[in-house]
Amino acid sequence: MRTIGGDDIARALTYPALVEALEAAFRSEIEVPVRHHHRIAHPRGDATLLLMPAWAEEFLGCKLVTVFPGNAELEKPSVYGAYLLMSGRTGEPLAVIDGRPLTAWRTAAASALAATYLARQDAAHLVMIGAGALAPHLVRAHASVRPIRRVSLWNRTRQRAETLAFPLVWDGFEATVGDDLERLVRDADIVCCATLSTAPLVHGQWLKPGTHVDLVGSFRPDMREADDDVLRRARIFVDTRVALQEAGDLADPIRRGIIGAADIQGDLFDLCRGRVEGRASAEEITLFKSVGTALEDFAAAMLVWRRLAAE
Repeated sequence: MRTIGGDDIARALTYPALVEALEAAFRSEIEVPVRHHHRIAHPRGDATLLLMPAWAEEFLGCKLVTVFPGNAELEKPSVYGAYLLMSGRTGEPLAVIDGRPLTAWRTAAASALAATYLARQDAAHLVMIGAGALAPHLVRAHASVRPIRRVSLWNRTRQRAETLAFPLVWDGFEATVGDDLERLVRDADIVCCATLSTAPLVHGQWLKPGTHVDLVGSFRPDMREADDDVLRRARIFVDTRVALQEAGDLADPIRRGIIGAADIQGDLFDLCRGRVEGRASAEEITLFKSVGTALEDFAAAMLVWRRLAAE
């Protein structure tokens, strides 16, 4: 059994290849059971174990994720993960893959896949809200499907945004850090948000016609990255329908009657299979909300395995 780390993943993957693999996966008949959540009593605060299985004829896989909120006291990340890839024919373990970088790659690629259907073809200015581990992946993934040259960064702690700007400039982006979020969003073609905010950061009145909004961060019902006006103005799409229950950006306004489930135009299955139309005009505002799915991890793990096996 092979152990595959972050450097191996980066060597194996490119964003165009992963976006293509995700699109093929959403068109395929892959079994994706509902993910399992298990609460674990812990003295530093209850922890969570998540199991995310998926399988097809050739492979079987499962991501195991642990969330220990009390790890901050130990100066350790609160989230760890590992992906176990097995043979779909025999059940033989093939590889254990570092779950954190695999998740970052597939999350960003899913946003880029959505953008191929929802962002304007000429989108050139990306505003990245949040400067955590996902941010550089999201910038580069979006730039792999749209002609992004200008990147404006905003983070509650400016220093983290400045740290992110340096490698982006090195990669050839016109990357700058801003403090006035409203001004940045008003000028954006794509607004990408990956934060742990519980209060809206993006306001609908700021969005110019034609903007695409990519919401990645809110994965609990108490989290919000966009206000109600964003939801009212946009045509809304999701990665899977699970987002309607898990993500505060949708669950909260649905609960209060601001929008209804019928306002969700489609998910990535619908877009990739041509069952719904993506962007319909240059002027409309589109929104993509993701919470992640085991299908994405499975597609990414298969691609990593195949590319490394071919070396």
